[in-house]
Amino acid sequence: MSKEPSAAETSLAGQPAHGPLQRKVVGVLVAGQILGGIGMGATLSLGALLAAQLSGSSSWSGMAATMSTLGAALVAVPLARLAQARGRRLSLATGSLVAGAGAVLAITAVSVNVFALLLLALMMLGAGSAANLQARFAATDLASQAFRARDLSIVVWSTTIGAVLGPNLFGPGEVVGAFLGLPPMTGAFAFSLLATVGAAIVYTVGLRPDPLLTALRSRGTDSAAPRPRGGLDILRSTPSGRYAVAVIALSHATMVALMSMAPVHLREHGATLTVVGLTISLHVAGMYAFSPVFGWLADRVGRMPVILAGQALLLSSLTLFWLTGDSSTAMTAGLILLGLGWSASVVAGSALIGEAVGLNDRAALQGFSDLSMNAAGALGGALAGLVLGTVGYSGLGLATMILVGVVVAWSINRAAGARRTLAA
Repeated sequence: MSKEPSAAETSLAGQPAHGPLQRKVVGVLVAGQILGGIGMGATLSLGALLAAQLSGSSSWSGMAATMSTLGAALVAVPLARLAQARGRRLSLATGSLVAGAGAVLAITAVSVNVFALLLLALMMLGAGSAANLQARFAATDLASQAFRARDLSIVVWSTTIGAVLGPNLFGPGEVVGAFLGLPPMTGAFAFSLLATVGAAIVYTVGLRPDPLLTALRSRGTDSAAPRPRGGLDILRSTPSGRYAVAVIALSHATMVALMSMAPVHLREHGATLTVVGLTISLHVAGMYAFSPVFGWLADRVGRMPVILAGQALLLSSLTLFWLTGDSSTAMTAGLILLGLGWSASVVAGSALIGEAVGLNDRAALQGFSDLSMNAAGALGGALAGLVLGTVGYSGLGLATMILVGVVVAWSINRAAGARRTLAA
């Protein structure tokens, strides 16, 4: 069962005095997420195409998503520790600036035609994803329990604007790149640099006072709260935390595996960069645009029903890929369903993480969740390229059904256990 928040936490989150600050925090996070979304969306699909170009084989294209998610995984825990010690403001700004440096390195890698340098750049760009993920948790630091999922989902939703706009900057990016003398297909990285630096400025200036430090001070953590634990220690003693971390990680691995291979598959079937960008934009819209709906439902009907609905959407998309993997129209519909299933699972699972432990341990568990999420995504992206080259996109859809099946079985077992506990 989830750990109930203490009276102090409930009082803190529900105090009218924190209402204006919480609204300000959410507004700043929304602005930062829009810029961060542009920074990541502008290079999301180009990474796979450039990896195939520089390596000389489409089998290596999956390494783009792998390195990006691996980079996000590597910095997730350090950023969480930085947030716990120095606040969300410094943590989020640091992740954004590392991503900006990655955009510069990506342009350099293509200029000198060095594949390994591109992989390093994509890892650094992954820090932007880690910052974007951590921002959703920052929205819960001062939120009341009744609206925690809603506030979290609003921040997730705000990524829609930048992330949908980003992939459609391919064309303008080529124009800007040609004007600046950049190599082909790297102009969008200039937009990424500007957006990520802008996000860092927004976080640095706007998150004053810092929401996490304010919450910790209000709890009197220096004298009254227990010493913060590490992520693994928390998981060993918190079944609901283990479940939430697993749901998010496996759902993300499923999404990354299918999404990362979509641009390559579309290009191999004759799609233009504009069509690729539009398809990815629709997928990203599915990931973020309806997150407030899933957040509202998670607050009203509970976390578990929304998680199960998310898994049903994932299964629907995978079935569509399996049956009609060579159809561009079916692929677009499947990617939209894939995004919706990811959104429901991640929003509800993230809200569940916020309730699994007390405030003093929350940043550690959140950081470990993001580490697990991105590590699973990196593995999914790495294996996806190999599976695509062997059995095609239809086979890739069938293979990922296993991950969703694990989550569904675990969810049903937890729901049945909860009913037995209530009956007793």
